[in-house]
Amino acid sequence: MQPSLKLLLTAALALAFAGCTTVPPEPANLSEHKAELLRYADSGRYDTDIAAIAAKARAYVIHRAARRTPSERLALVLDIDDTALSNLPHMRTLDFGYVPSAWHSWLARGEAPAISPVLDVYRAAVAAGVSVFFVTSREESDRAGTESNLQKAGYKPYAGLVLLSAHNSGLTNAAFKTSARKRITEEGFTVIANIGDQESDLVGGYAQRSFKLPNPFYISE
Repeated sequence: MQPSLKLLLTAALALAFAGCTTVPPEPANLSEHKAELLRYADSGRYDTDIAAIAAKARAYVIHRAARRTPSERLALVLDIDDTALSNLPHMRTLDFGYVPSAWHSWLARGEAPAISPVLDVYRAAVAAGVSVFFVTSREESDRAGTESNLQKAGYKPYAGLVLLSAHNSGLTNAAFKTSARKRITEEGFTVIANIGDQESDLVGGYAQRSFKLPNPFYISE
């Protein structure tokens, strides 16, 4: 092969291989993800998705309560954050960041609005004679603000409010909430439904049915 032809062939092969090389695309910028979350919330899709799940939970609670045996003590377990109450106003203020001091201040003020479809489930449960327990990974030091917020939002009465205390602070969210539901059953209740926005709210058993609400904003293990 002539030297000039060999050089041309080598150059052509190099160009061909260069054309086949692809660079993986970069992930979307964090600001784009935040904008997508706000579009989801502001478009009404977030509310619609919550309402669809809550409607199923409400129908089930009413159906199950109507078929209780005379000896059954029925219970509904509700998570609080972004299940019973919405923290979206606080998340907007911090641009979806987390600052512990700001978070506990938000809880102390008790300003979180009720998530209306879940409040409807709560009201249906109370009307049907089902005891409602709130199980939350909020800390025991947040009890006063949490109780005030629940009452202002319309969640009254309720049978119990279980918060994270010193003796179980080392547990994962899933383990803590499972142990709380277990204690409720040990008190003689049948937990007919458990509603939360995190998978960790729902795993572990001690509930006949579980209902997962959408939450694209954060994950709690």
